[in-house]
Amino acid sequence: MSTNGLPSLWLDPPPAIETDEFESNSHYDVAVVGAGLTGLATALLLARAGRKVAVLEARSVGDVTTGHSTAKITLLQGTRLSTIVASHTEHVAAAYVEGNRDAQDWLLAYAAEHGVQMEHRDAYTYAGTQSGASAVRREFDIARRLGLPVQMPDAVELPYPTYAALSLPDQQQVDPVDLLTALARDLRQAGGVLIDRTRVTRVGRDETCELITPDGSVTADIVVLATGIPFLDRGLYFAKVTAQRSYALAFRGATRVPRGMYISADAPTRSLRTATRNGEELLLVGGNGHPVGRHQMEPSELIADLTDWAQHWFEVRERTHVWSAQDYVSHGGVPFVGKLPRGGGQVYLATGYSKWGMTNSVAAAMRISGEILDEVPPWARVLGTRVSKPASAVRYFRENAAIGIAAAQGWLGAELHPLKEEDRTPAEGTGVVGAERGEPVAISTVDGRTCAVSAICTHLGGIVRFNDLEKSWDCPLHGSRFAADGTVLEGPATSDLKQRST
Repeated sequence: MSTNGLPSLWLDPPPAIETDEFESNSHYDVAVVGAGLTGLATALLLARAGRKVAVLEARSVGDVTTGHSTAKITLLQGTRLSTIVASHTEHVAAAYVEGNRDAQDWLLAYAAEHGVQMEHRDAYTYAGTQSGASAVRREFDIARRLGLPVQMPDAVELPYPTYAALSLPDQQQVDPVDLLTALARDLRQAGGVLIDRTRVTRVGRDETCELITPDGSVTADIVVLATGIPFLDRGLYFAKVTAQRSYALAFRGATRVPRGMYISADAPTRSLRTATRNGEELLLVGGNGHPVGRHQMEPSELIADLTDWAQHWFEVRERTHVWSAQDYVSHGGVPFVGKLPRGGGQVYLATGYSKWGMTNSVAAAMRISGEILDEVPPWARVLGTRVSKPASAVRYFRENAAIGIAAAQGWLGAELHPLKEEDRTPAEGTGVVGAERGEPVAISTVDGRTCAVSAICTHLGGIVRFNDLEKSWDCPLHGSRFAADGTVLEGPATSDLKQRST
Protein backbone atom coordinates (compact mmCIF):
# COMPACT_ATOMS: atom_id res chain seq x y z
CA MET A 1 0.00 0.00 0.00
CA SER A 2 1.16 3.53 -0.73
CA THR A 3 2.38 5.57 2.19
CA ASN A 4 -0.18 8.14 1.09
CA GLY A 5 -2.65 5.83 2.84
CA LEU A 6 -4.68 4.94 -0.27
CA PRO A 7 -3.34 2.68 -3.03
CA SER A 8 -3.82 4.24 -6.44
CA LEU A 9 -4.76 2.10 -9.40
CA TRP A 10 -1.19 2.44 -10.64
CA LEU A 11 0.42 1.33 -7.36
CA ASP A 12 -1.77 -1.71 -6.79
CA PRO A 13 0.26 -3.87 -6.63
CA PRO A 14 3.42 -1.85 -5.91
CA PRO A 15 5.99 -2.09 -8.69
CA ALA A 16 9.10 -4.22 -8.28
CA ILE A 17 11.82 -1.61 -8.85
CA GLU A 18 15.41 -2.48 -8.04
CA THR A 19 17.23 0.13 -5.95
CA ASP A 20 20.67 0.67 -4.43
CA GLU A 21 21.99 0.75 -0.86
CA PHE A 22 22.64 4.10 0.79
CA GLU A 23 26.38 4.62 1.28
CA SER A 24 27.20 7.39 3.71
CA ASN A 25 29.99 9.81 2.74
CA SER A 26 29.62 9.05 -0.98
CA HIS A 27 30.13 11.91 -3.41
CA TYR A 28 28.20 12.55 -6.64
CA ASP A 29 28.32 15.12 -9.39
CA VAL A 30 24.55 15.60 -9.00
CA ALA A 31 22.20 14.43 -6.25
CA VAL A 32 18.51 14.49 -7.14
CA VAL A 33 16.05 14.49 -4.24
CA GLY A 34 12.76 12.82 -5.21
CA ALA A 35 12.01 9.82 -7.43
CA GLY A 36 8.91 10.99 -9.24
CA LEU A 37 8.84 11.83 -12.93
CA THR A 38 10.80 15.09 -12.51
CA GLY A 39 13.56 13.47 -10.49
CA LEU A 40 14.01 10.35 -12.59
CA ALA A 41 13.88 12.19 -15.94
CA THR A 42 16.39 14.79 -14.72
CA ALA A 43 18.71 12.12 -13.37
CA LEU A 44 18.52 10.06 -16.56
CA LEU A 45 19.31 13.03 -18.81
CA LEU A 46 22.34 13.88 -16.68
CA ALA A 47 23.53 10.26 -16.40
CA ARG A 48 23.34 9.90 -20.17
CA ALA A 49 25.59 12.97 -20.41
CA GLY A 50 28.21 11.26 -18.26
CA ARG A 51 27.47 12.78 -14.87
CA LYS A 52 27.71 10.66 -11.72
CA VAL A 53 24.14 10.90 -10.42
CA ALA A 54 22.24 9.65 -7.39
CA VAL A 55 18.50 9.88 -6.71
CA LEU A 56 17.41 9.87 -3.07
CA GLU A 57 13.74 9.17 -2.34
CA ALA A 58 12.10 9.40 1.10
CA ARG A 59 9.54 6.70 0.29
CA SER A 60 9.36 4.57 -2.86
CA VAL A 61 9.53 5.45 -6.54
CA GLY A 62 6.34 7.27 -7.60
CA ASP A 63 4.81 7.01 -4.14
CA VAL A 64 3.68 10.64 -4.03
CA THR A 65 2.27 12.73 -6.89
CA THR A 66 3.34 10.86 -10.05
CA GLY A 67 1.97 7.54 -8.86
CA HIS A 68 -1.30 9.18 -7.86
CA SER A 69 -1.89 11.29 -10.98
CA THR A 70 -4.43 10.72 -13.74
CA ALA A 71 -1.44 10.71 -16.12
CA LYS A 72 -2.77 12.63 -19.11
CA ILE A 73 -0.06 13.71 -21.53
CA THR A 74 -1.67 16.62 -23.33
CA LEU A 75 -1.06 20.16 -24.49
CA LEU A 76 -4.72 20.98 -23.82
CA GLN A 77 -4.66 21.56 -20.08
CA GLY A 78 -8.05 22.84 -19.00
CA THR A 79 -7.84 26.63 -19.15
CA ARG A 80 -4.14 26.84 -18.27
CA LEU A 81 -3.25 29.07 -21.24
CA SER A 82 -5.85 31.64 -20.22
CA THR A 83 -4.36 31.77 -16.74
CA ILE A 84 -0.84 32.26 -18.11
CA VAL A 85 -1.89 35.03 -20.51
CA ALA A 86 -3.80 36.82 -17.73
CA SER A 87 -0.69 36.72 -15.52
CA HIS A 88 2.07 37.15 -18.11
CA THR A 89 1.96 37.51 -21.92
CA GLU A 90 1.19 35.40 -24.97
CA HIS A 91 4.96 35.25 -25.57
CA VAL A 92 5.34 33.45 -22.24
CA ALA A 93 2.35 31.23 -23.01
CA ALA A 94 3.92 30.30 -26.35
CA ALA A 95 7.15 29.31 -24.57
CA TYR A 96 5.13 27.25 -22.10
CA VAL A 97 3.44 25.39 -24.97
CA GLU A 98 6.76 24.82 -26.71
CA GLY A 99 8.33 23.38 -23.58
CA ASN A 100 5.37 21.07 -23.01
CA ARG A 101 5.46 20.02 -26.67
CA ASP A 102 9.16 19.12 -26.41
CA ALA A 103 8.36 17.15 -23.26
CA GLN A 104 5.47 15.34 -24.94
CA ASP A 105 7.67 14.43 -27.91
CA TRP A 106 10.38 13.14 -25.56
CA LEU A 107 7.88 11.01 -23.66
CA LEU A 108 6.44 9.51 -26.83
CA ALA A 109 9.88 8.64 -28.17
CA TYR A 110 10.99 7.24 -24.82
CA ALA A 111 7.87 5.12 -24.43
CA ALA A 112 8.26 3.68 -27.92
CA GLU A 113 11.92 2.86 -27.27
CA HIS A 114 11.29 1.18 -23.92
CA GLY A 115 8.00 -0.59 -24.53
CA VAL A 116 5.81 1.66 -22.37
CA GLN A 117 2.28 1.58 -23.73
CA MET A 118 0.79 4.94 -24.69
CA GLU A 119 -2.90 5.17 -25.54
CA HIS A 120 -3.75 7.92 -28.02
CA ARG A 121 -6.88 9.91 -27.21
CA ASP A 122 -8.41 13.25 -28.12
CA ALA A 123 -8.34 15.69 -25.20
CA TYR A 124 -11.32 17.89 -24.29
CA THR A 125 -11.96 20.91 -22.10
CA TYR A 126 -15.68 21.50 -21.61
CA ALA A 127 -18.08 23.76 -19.77
CA GLY A 128 -20.48 22.05 -17.41
CA THR A 129 -22.43 25.26 -16.84
CA GLN A 130 -23.60 28.19 -18.94
CA SER A 131 -21.22 30.50 -17.07
CA GLY A 132 -18.24 28.29 -17.96
CA ALA A 133 -18.79 28.55 -21.71
CA SER A 134 -16.98 31.89 -22.00
CA ALA A 135 -13.86 30.41 -20.38
CA VAL A 136 -13.85 27.59 -22.93
CA ARG A 137 -14.18 30.01 -25.84
CA ARG A 138 -11.40 32.20 -24.43
CA GLU A 139 -9.09 29.18 -24.13
CA PHE A 140 -9.95 28.19 -27.70
CA ASP A 141 -9.01 31.63 -29.04
CA ILE A 142 -5.68 31.70 -27.18
CA ALA A 143 -4.78 28.13 -28.16
CA ARG A 144 -5.50 28.89 -31.81
CA ARG A 145 -3.31 31.99 -31.70
CA LEU A 146 -0.50 29.89 -30.21
CA GLY A 147 -0.74 27.38 -33.04
CA LEU A 148 -2.49 24.46 -31.37
CA PRO A 149 -4.90 22.69 -33.79
CA VAL A 150 -7.85 22.87 -31.41
CA GLN A 151 -11.47 22.55 -32.54
CA MET A 152 -14.84 23.42 -31.02
CA PRO A 153 -17.12 20.42 -31.67
CA ASP A 154 -20.87 20.95 -31.77
CA ALA A 155 -21.41 18.01 -29.39
CA VAL A 156 -19.38 15.65 -27.21
CA GLU A 157 -19.99 12.05 -26.14
CA LEU A 158 -20.72 12.83 -22.48
CA PRO A 159 -24.08 11.73 -21.07
CA TYR A 160 -24.74 14.99 -19.20
CA PRO A 161 -25.32 18.55 -20.45
CA THR A 162 -22.35 20.56 -21.66
CA TYR A 163 -22.44 24.14 -22.91
CA ALA A 164 -19.20 24.46 -24.90
CA ALA A 165 -16.13 22.31 -25.56
CA LEU A 166 -12.80 22.47 -27.30
CA SER A 167 -10.74 19.48 -28.34
CA LEU A 168 -7.16 18.70 -29.29
CA PRO A 169 -6.62 15.50 -31.31
CA ASP A 170 -4.08 12.74 -30.76
CA GLN A 171 -2.96 13.30 -27.17
CA GLN A 172 -1.95 10.47 -24.83
CA GLN A 173 -2.73 8.70 -21.59
CA VAL A 174 -0.40 6.30 -19.79
CA ASP A 175 0.13 4.20 -16.70
CA PRO A 176 2.59 6.53 -14.93
CA VAL A 177 4.17 3.77 -12.85
CA ASP A 178 5.02 1.80 -16.00
CA LEU A 179 6.85 4.90 -17.17
CA LEU A 180 8.66 5.37 -13.84
CA THR A 181 9.67 1.70 -13.79
CA ALA A 182 11.30 2.05 -17.21
CA LEU A 183 13.06 5.28 -16.19
CA ALA A 184 14.39 3.75 -12.97
CA ARG A 185 15.76 0.74 -14.81
CA ASP A 186 17.27 2.90 -17.53
CA LEU A 187 18.86 5.24 -14.97
CA ARG A 188 20.68 2.41 -13.21
CA GLN A 189 21.80 0.95 -16.54
CA ALA A 190 23.24 4.38 -17.40
CA GLY A 191 25.33 4.28 -14.20
CA GLY A 192 22.99 6.24 -11.95
CA VAL A 193 22.24 5.30 -8.32
CA LEU A 194 18.66 5.04 -7.04
CA ILE A 195 18.17 5.01 -3.26
CA ASP A 196 14.74 4.78 -1.65
CA ARG A 197 13.52 4.94 1.97
CA THR A 198 16.03 7.70 2.64
CA ARG A 199 14.69 11.14 3.52
CA VAL A 200 16.92 14.16 2.96
CA THR A 201 16.16 16.57 5.80
CA ARG A 202 18.70 19.30 5.18
CA VAL A 203 21.17 20.53 2.58
CA GLY A 204 24.30 22.29 3.74
CA ARG A 205 26.44 24.18 1.31
CA ASP A 206 30.14 24.98 1.23
CA GLU A 207 32.41 24.10 -1.68
CA THR A 208 30.09 21.16 -2.21
CA CYS A 209 26.59 20.44 -0.96
CA GLU A 210 26.03 18.08 1.96
CA LEU A 211 22.74 16.16 1.95
CA ILE A 212 21.87 15.11 5.48
CA THR A 213 19.64 12.09 6.16
CA PRO A 214 18.84 10.04 9.30
CA ASP A 215 21.22 7.39 7.92
CA GLY A 216 24.18 9.70 7.37
CA SER A 217 25.15 12.22 4.72
CA VAL A 218 26.43 12.34 1.15
CA THR A 219 27.90 15.19 -0.84
CA ALA A 220 27.31 16.49 -4.35
CA ASP A 221 28.49 19.34 -6.51
CA ILE A 222 24.89 20.07 -7.52
CA VAL A 223 21.56 19.26 -5.87
CA VAL A 224 18.17 19.09 -7.62
CA LEU A 225 15.07 19.34 -5.41
CA ALA A 226 12.40 17.34 -7.27
CA THR A 227 10.16 16.99 -4.23
CA GLY A 228 6.89 18.55 -5.36
CA ILE A 229 7.72 21.65 -3.37
CA PRO A 230 11.25 22.47 -2.17
CA PHE A 231 11.74 21.62 1.51
CA LEU A 232 14.37 24.35 1.72
CA ASP A 233 12.54 27.63 2.39
CA ARG A 234 14.99 29.83 0.47
CA GLY A 235 12.92 31.68 -2.11
CA LEU A 236 9.67 31.24 -0.12
CA TYR A 237 8.12 29.01 -2.80
CA PHE A 238 5.62 27.69 -0.26
CA ALA A 239 4.05 31.17 -0.48
CA LYS A 240 4.14 31.28 -4.31
CA VAL A 241 2.14 28.12 -4.86
CA THR A 242 -1.01 26.63 -3.33
CA ALA A 243 -0.93 23.02 -2.17
CA GLN A 244 -4.01 21.30 -3.60
CA ARG A 245 -5.49 17.91 -2.79
CA SER A 246 -7.66 16.23 -5.44
CA TYR A 247 -9.31 12.84 -5.73
CA ALA A 248 -9.61 10.03 -8.26
CA LEU A 249 -11.74 6.89 -8.42
CA ALA A 250 -11.68 3.86 -10.70
CA PHE A 251 -14.88 2.01 -11.68
CA ARG A 252 -15.71 -1.11 -13.62
CA GLY A 253 -18.94 -1.81 -15.44
CA ALA A 254 -19.70 1.71 -16.73
CA THR A 255 -22.48 1.63 -19.34
CA ARG A 256 -21.23 4.79 -21.05
CA VAL A 257 -17.46 4.94 -21.45
CA PRO A 258 -16.08 8.10 -23.09
CA ARG A 259 -13.26 7.55 -25.57
CA GLY A 260 -11.64 10.94 -25.03
CA MET A 261 -9.86 12.50 -22.03
CA TYR A 262 -12.07 15.17 -20.46
CA ILE A 263 -11.76 17.93 -17.88
CA SER A 264 -14.27 20.60 -16.98
CA ALA A 265 -13.42 24.29 -17.15
CA ASP A 266 -15.68 25.16 -14.23
CA ALA A 267 -16.31 23.95 -10.71
CA PRO A 268 -16.75 21.40 -9.40
CA THR A 269 -13.95 19.94 -11.49
CA ARG A 270 -14.65 16.66 -13.24
CA SER A 271 -11.85 14.72 -14.95
CA LEU A 272 -12.45 11.61 -17.05
CA ARG A 273 -10.28 9.02 -18.77
CA THR A 274 -10.14 5.25 -19.19
CA ALA A 275 -7.49 2.78 -18.09
CA THR A 276 -6.98 -0.87 -18.95
CA ARG A 277 -6.14 -3.20 -16.07
CA ASN A 278 -5.73 -6.96 -16.53
CA GLY A 279 -7.53 -6.73 -19.86
CA GLU A 280 -10.49 -4.85 -18.37
CA GLU A 281 -11.37 -1.27 -19.23
CA LEU A 282 -12.01 0.94 -16.21
CA LEU A 283 -13.47 4.44 -16.01
CA LEU A 284 -11.42 6.95 -14.02
CA VAL A 285 -13.27 9.89 -12.47
CA GLY A 286 -11.42 12.73 -10.76
CA GLY A 287 -12.21 16.05 -9.17
CA ASN A 288 -13.46 17.78 -5.99
CA GLY A 289 -10.05 19.32 -5.33
CA HIS A 290 -9.38 21.77 -2.52
CA PRO A 291 -6.44 23.44 -0.74
CA VAL A 292 -4.79 20.95 1.59
CA GLY A 293 -6.39 21.04 5.04
CA ARG A 294 -9.03 23.53 3.91
CA HIS A 295 -12.28 21.90 2.86
CA GLN A 296 -15.94 22.51 3.64
CA MET A 297 -16.86 18.85 3.16
CA GLU A 298 -14.83 16.08 4.75
CA PRO A 299 -12.64 14.16 2.26
CA SER A 300 -14.75 11.03 2.74
CA GLU A 301 -17.83 13.07 1.79
CA LEU A 302 -16.05 14.38 -1.32
CA ILE A 303 -15.39 10.78 -2.37
CA ALA A 304 -19.04 9.87 -1.76
CA ASP A 305 -20.08 12.84 -3.91
CA LEU A 306 -17.83 11.74 -6.80
CA THR A 307 -19.12 8.19 -6.48
CA ASP A 308 -22.76 9.29 -6.57
CA TRP A 309 -22.04 11.45 -9.61
CA ALA A 310 -20.39 8.56 -11.47
CA GLN A 311 -23.21 6.17 -10.60
CA HIS A 312 -25.82 8.67 -11.79
CA TRP A 313 -24.26 9.56 -15.13
CA PHE A 314 -22.28 6.43 -16.08
CA GLU A 315 -24.20 3.71 -14.20
CA VAL A 316 -20.93 2.25 -12.91
CA ARG A 317 -21.20 -1.20 -11.33
CA GLU A 318 -18.30 -1.32 -8.88
CA ARG A 319 -15.70 1.08 -7.47
CA THR A 320 -12.29 -0.60 -7.45
CA HIS A 321 -9.90 2.12 -6.24
CA VAL A 322 -9.97 5.46 -4.42
CA TRP A 323 -6.90 7.68 -4.18
CA SER A 324 -5.79 11.28 -3.95
CA ALA A 325 -2.87 13.37 -5.10
CA GLN A 326 -1.14 16.52 -3.97
CA ASP A 327 -0.26 19.18 -6.52
CA TYR A 328 1.19 22.66 -6.21
CA VAL A 329 -0.59 25.37 -8.19
CA SER A 330 1.48 28.33 -9.31
CA HIS A 331 -0.35 31.63 -8.79
CA GLY A 332 0.76 32.79 -12.24
CA GLY A 333 0.17 29.51 -14.04
CA VAL A 334 3.81 28.85 -14.98
CA PRO A 335 5.98 26.43 -12.98
CA PHE A 336 8.98 27.66 -11.01
CA VAL A 337 12.06 25.89 -12.36
CA GLY A 338 15.73 26.74 -12.03
CA LYS A 339 18.30 27.77 -9.46
CA LEU A 340 17.14 28.16 -5.88
CA PRO A 341 17.76 31.65 -4.46
CA ARG A 342 20.64 31.72 -1.99
CA GLY A 343 21.73 28.32 -3.23
CA GLY A 344 25.04 29.52 -4.59
CA GLY A 345 24.10 28.31 -8.06
CA GLN A 346 24.42 24.73 -6.79
CA VAL A 347 20.78 23.96 -5.89
CA TYR A 348 17.93 23.65 -8.41
CA LEU A 349 14.20 23.30 -7.87
CA ALA A 350 10.98 22.57 -9.76
CA THR A 351 7.48 23.22 -8.44
CA GLY A 352 4.08 24.62 -9.40
CA TYR A 353 2.94 22.29 -12.19
CA SER A 354 -0.71 23.14 -11.42
CA LYS A 355 -1.93 19.53 -11.84
CA TRP A 356 -0.35 19.11 -15.28
CA GLY A 357 2.79 17.32 -14.21
CA MET A 358 3.28 14.71 -16.92
CA THR A 359 4.60 17.16 -19.50
CA ASN A 360 5.72 19.86 -17.06
CA SER A 361 7.88 17.35 -15.15
CA VAL A 362 9.81 16.42 -18.28
CA ALA A 363 10.00 20.06 -19.40
CA ALA A 364 11.50 20.87 -15.99
CA ALA A 365 13.97 18.00 -16.36
CA MET A 366 15.00 19.32 -19.78
CA ARG A 367 15.40 22.82 -18.42
CA ILE A 368 17.41 21.86 -15.31
CA SER A 369 19.66 19.38 -17.11
CA GLY A 370 20.08 21.94 -19.90
CA GLU A 371 21.30 24.57 -17.44
CA ILE A 372 23.70 22.13 -15.80
CA LEU A 373 25.03 20.96 -19.19
CA ASP A 374 24.95 24.48 -20.70
CA GLU A 375 22.36 23.44 -23.30
CA VAL A 376 19.35 25.56 -22.33
CA PRO A 377 16.37 25.35 -24.75
CA PRO A 378 15.20 28.75 -26.10
CA TRP A 379 11.74 28.36 -24.55
CA ALA A 380 13.35 27.86 -21.14
CA ARG A 381 15.14 31.21 -21.43
CA VAL A 382 11.80 32.94 -22.02
CA LEU A 383 10.17 31.25 -19.04
CA GLY A 384 13.17 32.04 -16.86
CA THR A 385 12.96 35.79 -17.52
CA ARG A 386 9.17 36.23 -17.45
CA VAL A 387 7.58 39.26 -15.80
CA SER A 388 4.26 38.93 -13.99
CA LYS A 389 1.23 41.14 -14.49
CA PRO A 390 -0.77 42.55 -11.54
CA ALA A 391 -3.26 39.65 -11.82
CA SER A 392 -0.59 37.26 -10.57
CA ALA A 393 0.14 39.49 -7.58
CA VAL A 394 -3.57 39.69 -6.78
CA ARG A 395 -3.77 35.89 -6.65
CA TYR A 396 -0.63 35.79 -4.52
CA PHE A 397 -1.99 38.18 -1.90
CA ARG A 398 -5.45 36.61 -1.94
CA GLU A 399 -4.10 33.12 -1.33
CA ASN A 400 -1.71 34.22 1.38
CA ALA A 401 -4.53 36.13 3.06
CA ALA A 402 -6.52 32.89 3.08
CA ILE A 403 -3.53 31.14 4.65
CA GLY A 404 -3.38 33.83 7.34
CA ILE A 405 -7.05 33.31 8.11
CA ALA A 406 -6.56 29.53 8.27
CA ALA A 407 -3.66 29.98 10.68
CA ALA A 408 -5.69 32.22 13.00
CA GLN A 409 -8.72 29.92 12.86
CA GLY A 410 -6.60 26.88 13.67
CA TRP A 411 -5.03 28.39 16.76
CA LEU A 412 -8.28 29.94 17.95
CA GLY A 413 -10.18 26.69 17.40
CA ALA A 414 -7.64 24.74 19.44
CA GLU A 415 -7.64 27.27 22.26
CA LEU A 416 -11.44 27.22 22.45
CA HIS A 417 -11.52 23.42 22.68
CA PRO A 418 -9.81 22.24 25.89
CA LEU A 419 -9.34 18.49 25.68
CA LYS A 420 -11.95 16.51 27.60
CA GLU A 421 -11.62 12.97 28.87
CA GLU A 422 -13.65 11.58 25.95
CA ASP A 423 -11.27 13.31 23.49
CA ARG A 424 -8.38 11.15 24.69
CA THR A 425 -9.73 8.03 22.96
CA PRO A 426 -11.37 9.12 19.70
CA ALA A 427 -13.51 6.64 17.81
CA GLU A 428 -11.75 4.47 15.23
CA GLY A 429 -10.81 6.47 12.13
CA THR A 430 -11.32 9.88 13.73
CA GLY A 431 -9.14 12.62 15.18
CA VAL A 432 -9.58 15.66 17.39
CA VAL A 433 -7.53 18.80 18.04
CA GLY A 434 -7.72 20.55 21.40
CA ALA A 435 -5.70 22.45 23.98
CA GLU A 436 -3.85 20.87 26.85
CA ARG A 437 -1.80 23.02 29.22
CA GLY A 438 -1.93 25.82 26.64
CA GLU A 439 -0.60 23.76 23.71
CA PRO A 440 -2.61 22.40 20.76
CA VAL A 441 -2.62 18.59 20.77
CA ALA A 442 -3.85 16.24 18.02
CA ILE A 443 -5.22 12.84 19.04
CA SER A 444 -6.44 10.12 16.65
CA THR A 445 -7.31 6.45 16.64
CA VAL A 446 -6.29 4.54 13.52
CA ASP A 447 -6.20 0.75 13.15
CA GLY A 448 -6.89 0.39 16.85
CA ARG A 449 -3.96 2.55 17.93
CA THR A 450 -4.51 5.89 19.67
CA CYS A 451 -1.73 8.44 19.13
CA ALA A 452 -1.28 11.90 20.59
CA VAL A 453 1.03 14.36 18.85
CA SER A 454 1.61 18.07 18.82
CA ALA A 455 -0.92 19.76 16.54
CA ILE A 456 1.66 22.37 15.52
CA CYS A 457 3.05 21.79 12.03
CA THR A 458 6.84 21.58 12.08
CA HIS A 459 7.14 23.77 8.99
CA LEU A 460 5.73 27.17 10.02
CA GLY A 461 3.49 26.46 12.97
CA GLY A 462 0.05 25.95 11.44
CA ILE A 463 -2.47 23.84 13.32
CA VAL A 464 -3.05 20.53 11.55
CA ARG A 465 -6.46 19.11 10.69
CA PHE A 466 -7.50 15.45 10.57
CA ASN A 467 -8.11 13.95 7.14
CA ASP A 468 -10.82 11.31 7.65
CA LEU A 469 -10.16 9.65 4.28
CA GLU A 470 -6.41 9.13 4.51
CA LYS A 471 -6.22 9.16 8.32
CA SER A 472 -3.54 11.83 8.24
CA TRP A 473 -2.89 15.21 9.81
CA ASP A 474 -2.86 17.92 7.12
CA CYS A 475 -1.60 21.48 7.56
CA PRO A 476 -3.87 24.14 5.99
CA LEU A 477 -1.03 26.61 5.56
CA HIS A 478 1.38 25.11 3.04
CA GLY A 479 0.34 21.50 2.59
CA SER A 480 2.60 19.53 4.93
CA ARG A 481 1.04 16.17 5.79
CA PHE A 482 1.75 13.73 8.59
CA ALA A 483 0.69 10.17 9.38
CA ALA A 484 -1.53 9.54 12.40
CA ASP A 485 1.56 8.88 14.51
CA GLY A 486 3.11 12.20 13.44
CA THR A 487 5.52 10.84 10.81
CA VAL A 488 6.02 13.39 8.03
CA LEU A 489 4.54 12.28 4.70
CA GLU A 490 4.96 15.16 2.27
CA GLY A 491 5.06 18.92 1.82
CA PRO A 492 7.69 21.41 2.94
CA ALA A 493 7.99 19.97 6.47
CA THR A 494 11.00 17.71 7.06
CA SER A 495 10.50 16.68 10.70
CA ASP A 496 7.76 14.71 12.45
CA LEU A 497 5.09 16.09 14.76
CA LYS A 498 6.27 15.86 18.34
CA GLN A 499 4.89 13.02 20.41
CA ARG A 500 2.55 13.84 23.30
CA SER A 501 1.21 11.61 26.04
CA THR A 502 -2.50 10.76 26.19
